[in-house]
Amino acid sequence: MISLSLSEIAGIVGGQQHDIPDPDARVTGPVVIDSREVTPGSLFAAFAGERVDGHDFARRAVESGAAAVLATRPVGVPAIVVDDVVAALGALARAVVERLGTTVVGLTGSAGKTSTKDLIGQLLSRLGPTVCPAGNLNNEIGLPVTALRADSTTEHLVLEMGARGVGHIRYLAELTPPRIGLVLNVGSAHIGEFGGREQIAQAKGELVEALPAADQGGVAILNADDPYVRAMAPRTRARTIFFGESPDAEVRAENVRLTDQGQPAFTLHTPSGCGEVTMRLYGEHHVSNALAASAVAHVLGMPADEIATALSEAGTLSRWRMEVTERADGVTVVNDAYNANPESMRAALRALAAMGRASQARGGRTWAVLGEMAELGGESLAEHDAVGRLVVRLNVSKLVAVGGAEAAWLDMGAKNEGSWGEESVHVSDTRAAIDLLRNELRPGDVVLVKASRSAGLERVAAALLDGEGAMSAEGGAATR
Repeated sequence: MISLSLSEIAGIVGGQQHDIPDPDARVTGPVVIDSREVTPGSLFAAFAGERVDGHDFARRAVESGAAAVLATRPVGVPAIVVDDVVAALGALARAVVERLGTTVVGLTGSAGKTSTKDLIGQLLSRLGPTVCPAGNLNNEIGLPVTALRADSTTEHLVLEMGARGVGHIRYLAELTPPRIGLVLNVGSAHIGEFGGREQIAQAKGELVEALPAADQGGVAILNADDPYVRAMAPRTRARTIFFGESPDAEVRAENVRLTDQGQPAFTLHTPSGCGEVTMRLYGEHHVSNALAASAVAHVLGMPADEIATALSEAGTLSRWRMEVTERADGVTVVNDAYNANPESMRAALRALAAMGRASQARGGRTWAVLGEMAELGGESLAEHDAVGRLVVRLNVSKLVAVGGAEAAWLDMGAKNEGSWGEESVHVSDTRAAIDLLRNELRPGDVVLVKASRSAGLERVAAALLDGEGAMSAEGGAATR
């Protein structure tokens, strides 16, 4: 964050100073919401959660070097006290971003936000200092915390924007007004909360509505292959650029294919030229993510051949998103357990099928270890049944459905589609899944682990990799 005095911050957020001996003392480090992440000069934002109250860790934060605490009550150490810490963080982020004048890139979509954000960050970092942290800090707390990492050297600020209802993205865009807005897709993630795709499209389109006009530098980047996203073009005053595989997309992919390892390759076309891309990521769904990132880089002046090179060198930055790790015994674990919806589940299964072709030729098998896709409302059982059926249609060798009723429908869908017997099994919890896999896996097998975050299936992937001396498929030590 740019250096600000405590008195300046208090003025920006409308707070009262308590136990501050020197109002001119400055915050020179990041804003953090976890006292364990405090560094000298930080500002610690204390939140009262369901299980932990950050105010209880205020003294620890100051002892670790925080200049002060942003809190809703006096805490016995230097603090700026406000009525609402979330609102105060937002006000501080807006003030800092306005002072910096950096180019803000906002992106949203039902699936692929974090993977695309990571790609954008890796591309734009070649053009200049870029703030684009790993993970999905995309809500009313995470977004301002991310924005407040920017300083006077930052040229690009890449912000992922999530929504659980109409108005959420509008609020986030008001905190950190973007000049470039990217909408990836409109899918069924959180459809149970929104009520339908039309409502999801309404919410996602708030991003392009927030952009400045074309003559003020505003650019809306829209997915030409998604009719809900394409229809957002009239909702913005910004210049519109389309990406996709559609022939009328300014940034598009041709000759899309998968390598024997399941990594996408294609010819990238932009208005500045073309280039050949072979990605290190896994799954054809990353083609759309790569095109979206390419469109952002093109708008900011990167030539097509440099974009192609950067895409071919880009890796995974955020954990539990198609993390591919090969164990010492030859079993490959694909940890995609961070989250799931029907679109991302289908994409991951297709990636598994592609990755498994080479291993199946050598006698290896493909395993889909799947759990609940949450927040699907009345569509839940039908969607889980459909995913189970897709497992069979893709010739995946084994399905392990983990959890309650939704997992039972995954298992039932597979058995009804293929008259499977032992090929599909329903287990009650992650421990049962771990025990089964440890007994059954053999060298050459490829295992996909995927579910919504609430299912906790990352524990399965961790257990499969624990103590195996695993090595990353890209050659380095596996991250755990």
